[in-house]
Amino acid sequence: MSRSPERLAVLALAFALTAGHAAVARADPGEVTAGVEDVVAPVEDVLAEVESLDGAESESKRGEQVTVALTSDVLFALDRAVLTDRARLRLRRVAVRIRAESAGGEVRIEGHTDDQGDDAYNDALSLRRAQAVRQALRGTLADTDTSLRATGFGESRPRLPNVVDGRPVEANRAKNRRVEIIFTARR
Repeated sequence: MSRSPERLAVLALAFALTAGHAAVARADPGEVTAGVEDVVAPVEDVLAEVESLDGAESESKRGEQVTVALTSDVLFALDRAVLTDRARLRLRRVAVRIRAESAGGEVRIEGHTDDQGDDAYNDALSLRRAQAVRQALRGTLADTDTSLRATGFGESRPRLPNVVDGRPVEANRAKNRRVEIIFTARR
């Protein structure tokens, strides 16, 4: 659910009105009181995320959209775009999931980096990494009705802040170095 200031204000008002409902019931009969109506707000954008025990893989689902995020530290050597053997094994498992769960259509492969290095270098590295993952998945998904699109975002879409209180946070940077594989699940 979105946590915008407007939504929080509505929830606070609803709580206050609900809490005030008991006070209205106990008010003196001579006092003028206003009725309280139920405030019902829809739940939007429920996002469930599951992370592997080693932190190298996570999965989130928003509606029918499934995102599998693999940390670049598992997929690639530092500053490289050549998949490791361990990465190929993980990608085979992701391909099996896409085969089993995907509604078909486009599978997006998005590369991301942390904030180290200049923007042009990170943009190019994230694209090369996304292309390497696309190439690995292409062979295992060739006979399906999916198309694979690779895009590099560099450091422009971090999952977590790279720097907190003026200090770099290596654990956050590690989570930001990732490749996300996004597909639409069958209903």
